[in-house]
Amino acid sequence: MLVFAIKMLVGDRAKFFGMLLGLTFASFIITQQAGIFIGLMQRTYGFIRDTSQPDLWVMDKEVRYIDDIKPIKTTKLYNVQGVSGVDWAVPLFKGLLKARLSSGKYEVCNVIGIDDSSLIGGPPKMIEGKVIDLRIPDGVIVNKVGAKDRLAKEEKSGKKIPMRVGDRLEINDHRAVVVGIAEVTRTFQSQPVIYTTIDRAVMYAPSERNLLSYILVKAKPGISPKELAQKIRRETKLAVYTRNAFEWKTVEYFVKNTGILLNFGFAVLLGFIIGTAIAGQTFYNFALDNLRYFGAYKAMGATHKLLIKMIILQAIVMALLGWGVGMFATSLFAIFSYGTDLSFKMPWQLYIASGLTMLVITSFGAILSMIKIVRLDPAIVFKGT
Repeated sequence: MLVFAIKMLVGDRAKFFGMLLGLTFASFIITQQAGIFIGLMQRTYGFIRDTSQPDLWVMDKEVRYIDDIKPIKTTKLYNVQGVSGVDWAVPLFKGLLKARLSSGKYEVCNVIGIDDSSLIGGPPKMIEGKVIDLRIPDGVIVNKVGAKDRLAKEEKSGKKIPMRVGDRLEINDHRAVVVGIAEVTRTFQSQPVIYTTIDRAVMYAPSERNLLSYILVKAKPGISPKELAQKIRRETKLAVYTRNAFEWKTVEYFVKNTGILLNFGFAVLLGFIIGTAIAGQTFYNFALDNLRYFGAYKAMGATHKLLIKMIILQAIVMALLGWGVGMFATSLFAIFSYGTDLSFKMPWQLYIASGLTMLVITSFGAILSMIKIVRLDPAIVFKGT
């Protein structure tokens, strides 16, 4: 009987492909839009993830997300270093500064100043040069995407020549020499990223009383980062977050204070509604068209439990087929979007969520079909309907 349920499902090809098309479209839209949203959110804290050496980030209490810089006093660095349980604590500068290219064009860049002696906080992956090259006078490291795009030299023909090691630029009227090219996670604003030493970054930055953005802290072996965070918070009166906590704090800010979640959420909801309307309604109509067969099974002694199993099997098969084809289309989208400015991430949780959504969509039509079949009078088969 269950095998016949599958044959019944694919027998009406028009309705079968109609359901498959609706579920595929819903699966693709829901997964694709959710993947772009996740990719954008990961970009918001990309710099935190790239800076993987510290256990804790220490900052001003008013900081709301990674780019919401509230400078703290330099003396706070020594206070943090004096807390028991701290293995090391180093300063970090982060700010948006204007760079002047050799062509005379200006670009706002994300300038990162790392500790001069330890070079902790440097780029995660070097393409050309080494992080230690930052100790070369006026040395800076530029991210690969920025070097190829916004910091590239543009010829009269419009062709862009990527910035290379040895090229020069000016940051706030100070000379800088490119000593390396690094690969970093793209930021939410997508500005070019420039790494240098903190002393040089402070020299580049406009004069202010406080220029220390963050303090990066490593706990001693055997010391829990959460316990150390509480101790630093209590002794210095500063905000302290683990890396994961700071990432979530950044995501929370963008979700609450921008319309990103609303925009992508509406697109996901639209995909769900369309999938339910097309696939769910088509599945219900499919059951109506096959009432005579279900009536015949009832007349031959089939129980409600068996008939419901047939409907559930048909719903699961349709959900898996629609989800599978939708995932294939989404995978193609991911392949073609790789290396572009489009942000797209597909964590394993999204695969599961998409599959469960397809089951929910087919469940609507399945439940309506079950109700109709349970109430079905077997005599319908003898009425010629």
